[in-house]
Amino acid sequence: MATYTSRNPARFDDIVTEVPLATSAEVLAACQTAHAAQAAWAAIPAPLRGRVIAQVGRLFESNKESLAHLVTREMGKVYAEALGDVQEVIDTCDFFLGEGRRLYGQTVPSEMPDKQLFTFRMPVGTAMIITAGNFPAAVPSWYIVPALVTGNTIVWKPAEQTAAIAQAMAEIFYAGGVPREVLQVVIADGPATYDGLEAALDSKLVQKIGFTGSTEVGRRLSELAGRHLQSPCLELGGKNPMVVMPDAAIDLVVEGALFAGFGTAGQRCTSLGTLWVHRDVYDVVRERYVHAVQNAIIGDPRQPVLYGPMIDEKYLTTHDKHLGLIQDHQSVYGSSGVGRITSHNPRAGFLGDPDAGWFAHPTIVDGIRPGDALYDTETFGPLVTMGVFDTLDEAIELSNGHGYGLSSAIYTSDPQAVWRFRQGISAGMVSVNNSTSGAEAHLPFGGNGLSGNGSRQSGIWVLDQFTRWQSMNWDYSGKLQKAQMDVIELPYDPGFHL
Repeated sequence: MATYTSRNPARFDDIVTEVPLATSAEVLAACQTAHAAQAAWAAIPAPLRGRVIAQVGRLFESNKESLAHLVTREMGKVYAEALGDVQEVIDTCDFFLGEGRRLYGQTVPSEMPDKQLFTFRMPVGTAMIITAGNFPAAVPSWYIVPALVTGNTIVWKPAEQTAAIAQAMAEIFYAGGVPREVLQVVIADGPATYDGLEAALDSKLVQKIGFTGSTEVGRRLSELAGRHLQSPCLELGGKNPMVVMPDAAIDLVVEGALFAGFGTAGQRCTSLGTLWVHRDVYDVVRERYVHAVQNAIIGDPRQPVLYGPMIDEKYLTTHDKHLGLIQDHQSVYGSSGVGRITSHNPRAGFLGDPDAGWFAHPTIVDGIRPGDALYDTETFGPLVTMGVFDTLDEAIELSNGHGYGLSSAIYTSDPQAVWRFRQGISAGMVSVNNSTSGAEAHLPFGGNGLSGNGSRQSGIWVLDQFTRWQSMNWDYSGKLQKAQMDVIELPYDPGFHL
């Protein structure tokens, strides 16, 4: 039996858990279990399902600190960010506990007498949810909580790198009242997950796919879903622009770009991709930003640092490949080295033992332009590119040109610039004088183009992913009334004039 060993990415000698990896047959079996349980779960009145979510939220609240410590230990996120990761689960539960009493349909007037029209939200059935390891608590909750409230059952495949976090979260859901057969958790690698899901779709056991991860994998899952006439919920990669206008508050720009670019070691789908700066303030912004990055504290995520390690070696290896895309006309800033931080490739002011974990130097690549390899490559790591523009229209074109459309930001005090940017940017999310990173549980989260298929997580908008509309017409006239044919026509005089 194949197993996966989850290690603390900041301390290789700390084994967090060792879990057996599910086979494709076991993934299929989990789908069968969840599918068989769906009708009974949907039969529980929605307000009671909402009450279960309320109970789950209170348990996450009482276990917030212990779960956050586990997040820090297993995937390396600094403790303050880990607390925020768990808090998003609590916020999501707080929001959706009320949706159990607000799954509104509509009562619609008919064109016929003695007839009434209705609409209802119905659960889609069983959902396969596949999530990444960078937000191991928050992002799964964006799928799981609304799916449960709306009467669906779930097979959840978390990232192997965060297996212990997933198991802990599942136990909280079970303790809160969610039956185990309703929420199935499978730890599996990519091939077993895909093959098991394909078999489950062929057997009509899964009616919805939810996926957060790379654009490449999202394409494969979208193609698979399309063969079964399903529309998946996809939240994919980003190349998130931050546009700095001449009137921007520079201190705020530097603070926002530091957090957006290097929080969680740049391992967010909403991490800053390119800092586009107006020519009039380019030199001063670059100087201030480089100084801030050079002086940021990096290291042990249990300490007060900007960021800790990469999630695991795979992420560091990918980061190194992206560093290989730097071209001769570009300049590199940000640290005393590039690539992995070690005692032989040190980072000034590093806090902790660099050889004990997967730590990476923060890197700023200056001189980016369209056509460069880094212009349209998502760099999932501590790497930010910088480029110059002369007009807002040019900045919008540069921000859209790579085809990603997840998150974006503009720094300015000019409301006209804000509005023109919002109208022109392809991103699903826009921030004004704020970071590209950050989400609230009651606001739609998701992207367009290479960043997703227009589906959204969070808020009331995610309900459209986990419900299907059902219409009903009720004719109590006692006779057949044919639509568009038996409609009463009230007389009028088309030639009337005063």
